[in-house]
Amino acid sequence: MDTKLLIDAIVRQTTVLIAQLSTAAGIRAPLAHVADRIFVELAQEIERQGVGRKVVADMFGMALRTYQKRVQRLSESTTTRGKTLWEAVLEYLGEQEVVRRKQIETRFRNDSADALAAVLTDLVGSGLVYATGRGAGASYRALSPSERRSAEDAETLDALTDMTWLTIYRARKLRFSELCAALGSTPEPISRALARLVAEGIVRRSGTAEDPELEAESFVIEVASARGWEAAVFDHFSTVAAAIAAKVRLGAGSRHGEAIGGATYTFDLNDEHPARERVLGLLTRMRGEVDALWQEVIAHNRAHPIPDEHKTRVSFYFGQNVHTDGSAMDTDSEHGTTTERGE
Repeated sequence: MDTKLLIDAIVRQTTVLIAQLSTAAGIRAPLAHVADRIFVELAQEIERQGVGRKVVADMFGMALRTYQKRVQRLSESTTTRGKTLWEAVLEYLGEQEVVRRKQIETRFRNDSADALAAVLTDLVGSGLVYATGRGAGASYRALSPSERRSAEDAETLDALTDMTWLTIYRARKLRFSELCAALGSTPEPISRALARLVAEGIVRRSGTAEDPELEAESFVIEVASARGWEAAVFDHFSTVAAAIAAKVRLGAGSRHGEAIGGATYTFDLNDEHPARERVLGLLTRMRGEVDALWQEVIAHNRAHPIPDEHKTRVSFYFGQNVHTDGSAMDTDSEHGTTTERGE
C-alpha cells in the first residue's frame, strides 16, 4: 500500500472541500487557525495511536525539540499558561474598553508576532472583536456579552444546536465540559443550544447541574428540513471517513459479504441513454429503501429495547453526484441524515 500517495490525494481533495465550504453562499469564513489546528490535532491523534514523540517528530520532518516547542506554542499561549493564544487575547480584550495594537503586542510579547496577528484577524473575522484603523495604529474592542448574543442570529443558533445534537449522539454519553471541548466553543452558546434540545426532549441530562451527563438516542435531520445542513454534511463526511479508517485498519482488499467498506460506481450517460432515468433515480430509490428499513428497525427496538452493553451500531452511507461539462451538481441539493441507536 502506497500510503504517502493516498494521504497526498486525500489532503488535496479535503482542501478543495474546505475551500468550497469557506466560500459557500458568498461568505468568507476565517481560516487563520486551520493550518495550526490541523498540525496540533494530527500530532495528538498520532500520539494517541501509540506512536512515540520522537517518531512523530520524525514523521513531520522535525527534530524532537522543535516538534515539542511547536506543539506547546500552538496548544497554549506562551504568555498566559493554560489557555490558547486565541482564548487569552479574547479574554484580555474583554477586560479593556479599547486597546491599541501596540498594547496587545506588549501584553503578548512572548508569543509569536505572526501567531498574534493571525489570532486578531480571526477574532475580527469571527465577529467577536471590532477593529478600527490599520496596522500599528489599529484599535480593538471585544463585543460585550449582550452584543455577542445579538450577533448570534437564529441561523447560527440552529447550526450550533444541530452540531451539539450530533456530537452528543455520536459520543453515546458525554459530559457538558467534554461537549464544549469537542465543539471548540465557550459554554454560553452551547448552553443555549442544549436548553433547546432538552426542552424538545431530544437530549437527556443527568448527574450534577454544573457538569451534567448528556445522552441522545437518535439523530434525525429530514431531507426537506430548512435547518441542519451543517450537521448533515458533517454526519455524512465523518461516517465516510470513519468507515475508510476502519477499512484501512483491516487491511487492503475487499471481499463480498463483508460488513465494513464502500463502493463507487461511475456511469457515463447522454440524454438518449436507455438507462439514464434509472441511473439518475438511484439516490431516490436507495433513500426510500433504506428509510423503510430504518423505520422497521426503530419499531422493533422500541418494542424490544437493547441494553447498552449489547448494542452494535451500523452506519450506512450513500450519495450521488452528477458531473456535466466538467462541473458537478447535486441531483438532490438537500442533505438529509437519519440515525438512531438501538433502544
